[in-house]
Amino acid sequence: MHMSRNELARWQFELTWSLFEYHLERLRPGDFLWEPGPRCWTVREDAAGRWVPDWVEVEPDPVPVPTIGWVSWHIGWWWSVAIDHLSGREPRERTEVTWPGDGEAAVGWLRGLREEWLAVLDRLSDADLDATAPFPWQGDPAYTVAHMIAWVNTELTKNVTEIGQLRLLRAASDA
Repeated sequence: MHMSRNELARWQFELTWSLFEYHLERLRPGDFLWEPGPRCWTVREDAAGRWVPDWVEVEPDPVPVPTIGWVSWHIGWWWSVAIDHLSGREPRERTEVTWPGDGEAAVGWLRGLREEWLAVLDRLSDADLDATAPFPWQGDPAYTVAHMIAWVNTELTKNVTEIGQLRLLRAASDA
């Protein structure tokens, strides 16, 4: 069976997304801000009512364990920027991407990003896939849009695993 590069990337993305849905469907409101240990990164409501992530420019060692809320914000941030780049829009700054404020809204936001991503993938030709990737390598000609799509799939797989593991740890700690 012949499959184009774009079809293969979409198949890989859909496989990852099906694993993500497994966890998204099982998340409970209290899961998002549950802190599994004393050193955690999370999302916090600021004085203006915006939910912003814990962040430092240079990662500490060891890196704090993120909450599901933080990981869901992180997905929303990098994915929004990837979509902006491939849609020809000015990419958002990290500080412009805020967490929606609760788990149900975060899940809806992520599902909306999925729909935007699929629409972007549907528009890409083989020539588009061969163009220099604008993100995350800042236009390094060694990396193409096809590499960028593979990076999105891989980054999402990693983040899905993190959310799944945090969800399971929380469930086990409540048992």
